[in-house]
Amino acid sequence: MADVPTEAPEHCPGTQSENAGKASACAGCPNQSLCSSGAAKQPDPGIKLVKERLSLVRNKLLVLSGKGGVGKSTVTSLLSRCLAAENPDRNVGVLDIDICGPSQPRVLGALGEQVHQSGSGWSPVYIEDNLSLMSIGFLLGSPSDAVIWRGPKKNGMIKQFLSEVDWGSLDYLILDTPPGTSDEHLSATSYLRGAGITGAVIVTTPPQIALLDVRKEIDFCRKVNIPILGVVENMSTFICPKCKNAAEIFPASSGGAQAMSKELNVEFLGSLPLDPLLARCCDEGKNFLTEMPDSPTVSALNKICKSIVRKCEEKKKNYFNNSQ
Repeated sequence: MADVPTEAPEHCPGTQSENAGKASACAGCPNQSLCSSGAAKQPDPGIKLVKERLSLVRNKLLVLSGKGGVGKSTVTSLLSRCLAAENPDRNVGVLDIDICGPSQPRVLGALGEQVHQSGSGWSPVYIEDNLSLMSIGFLLGSPSDAVIWRGPKKNGMIKQFLSEVDWGSLDYLILDTPPGTSDEHLSATSYLRGAGITGAVIVTTPPQIALLDVRKEIDFCRKVNIPILGVVENMSTFICPKCKNAAEIFPASSGGAQAMSKELNVEFLGSLPLDPLLARCCDEGKNFLTEMPDSPTVSALNKICKSIVRKCEEKKKNYFNNSQ
């Protein structure tokens, strides 16, 4: 596995703290003299490296969810496949920064693949001619190996992914993140800010318990200045694969994601039905769009992708007009 920064002490005050290198927790840390000198407070050179590496990536999208189990990784894989299939000249990359639970290699059918390194950096694994993937899952000895890392080591891995993967020219780079608003999100945001974050797609399910956490995710985006492209409601209804009738498995007692989006003034991108055949395709790494092209989920997904493309183009147009 690639080298990553040395693990920090459990109670590390942080490099930006006045106690950096001086607190009792710093005793014995190999970075103590560096932190106490104040050099660690200088701008992270990794930000410049990430900006240079991603200079040929037109749109950088974060897929976020405040809560686990809402199907964020599934939605990421569906969006990436849909964007790539919609236009063969459109290049799409997926970066799996869910360090402790990398699921994209399985979902996108790339289990067992290996990452190769060249003079220009790590080469991502290609799923299709215009769809590539990078994940820590490719660096593990086995899919069942646990990644037991503290924050600094995870952040170092994210920095390497963003600054050392040779994506080439991409139209869309989609980052699949872990649930919550913690280390991985802050690290990705800090490194991508210089390169320009196009926006975030936030995934939820209809129940109130999921919407409560999604509200926190929206608040996080606004506090760290991540533009919100919109909200996707996953598992909105259950579609019977035989009779095609729909039923609510997770009732939206408070109006669901659509009502929440209206209340918080964010765009509602659409709803994706719960289809058991989709779950089977994800487990087997098959392309649901080609396996079940007539599924209501595919129809809903196409509309969501078109909305995301529209939002991205609007942002680029507004940026161009404002820079004149």
